[in-house]
Amino acid sequence: MSLVVRIYKKLPHFTLDVDFTCEDHFICLLGASGSGKSMTLKCIAGLEKPDRGYIALNGRVLFDDEKKIDLSPQERKVGYLFQNYALFNNMTVAENILISLYKNRNQEEKNRKLKEMLQLMRLEGQEEKYPFQLSGGQQQRTALARILMSSPELLLLDEPFAALDSHLREKLQMEMKELLNAYSSQVIMVTHDRDEAYRMADGTGVLDNGHLPVFKKTKELYRNPEYVSAARLIGCKNIVRVKPLSSHELAVEEWGITIHMEKEIPMDITHIGIKAHHFGKDKQLMYPITYHGSLEDTFEYIVRFRFLNQKSDSSDIWWKIPSANMETKLPEIIGFNEQDVLLLKEEE
Repeated sequence: MSLVVRIYKKLPHFTLDVDFTCEDHFICLLGASGSGKSMTLKCIAGLEKPDRGYIALNGRVLFDDEKKIDLSPQERKVGYLFQNYALFNNMTVAENILISLYKNRNQEEKNRKLKEMLQLMRLEGQEEKYPFQLSGGQQQRTALARILMSSPELLLLDEPFAALDSHLREKLQMEMKELLNAYSSQVIMVTHDRDEAYRMADGTGVLDNGHLPVFKKTKELYRNPEYVSAARLIGCKNIVRVKPLSSHELAVEEWGITIHMEKEIPMDITHIGIKAHHFGKDKQLMYPITYHGSLEDTFEYIVRFRFLNQKSDSSDIWWKIPSANMETKLPEIIGFNEQDVLLLKEEE
């Protein structure tokens, strides 16, 4: 499985300029609303045309502006699952699934494939129902079954869980991952939900205002996002500008502290990030602080604090503490480990 995407498209509010190559089975494009995620999918599917660029799937060129190649959506062997699933309300589950085989005149083969797909998607007994009679999960699996019946080489998922409540969303994420792990098609999902990307994807790219500054293995991205925009999207609450003083020392003027590190610091670093869960009282790098309030969440406390010499016009720092670890009297000196400092740079 191999996907190459290099596309450029001028849009009213930003320019989509994306370049990535991936061989992972399940890929996620993570970004805020309006960052270009859905437009990227539509260009890959052939629903939108880039101004210029190149798209190839498993060595087969789908789009190449220089060679005037622009395969139709039907020729690309790409399946697209829309946010609302786009089921035909006047058709039964069986009719919706079989619609992609309308050219196949062999009824026996169609019935066999339908039975196999109903079993795969756990829709046995639902084939005569209409979409309005199905649960959200059944609707999603019906839409997925309809796409997979055409044996696409690539499956595109456009925020498939966005409209669901949190309990159903997590349940369907587990179901879909299990189903797609058993299927050979490569998958690209777009989402604005960092937890969803972490749960689902082998590889993740971050889209920010039409650009893709970083694309890597999902767990590696969360360990080392590299760029400020990527760190924000994976949920890092504490990001601050820094000034490298030497290969082992950073000045964090806004926080009024200096950080000494054992590892060598690249000189192109412009910011650091420290996740809210990574502060504590028994860490390598410790500093005196003052507290500025707290908020109790479902399973943890969000504590706001400031370093002793922190600039008055700077933002409070977030520290998240599991409820079971919350103490009546919080320590006056806290810190973080060197390994938890995210070294970041701004996108060029």
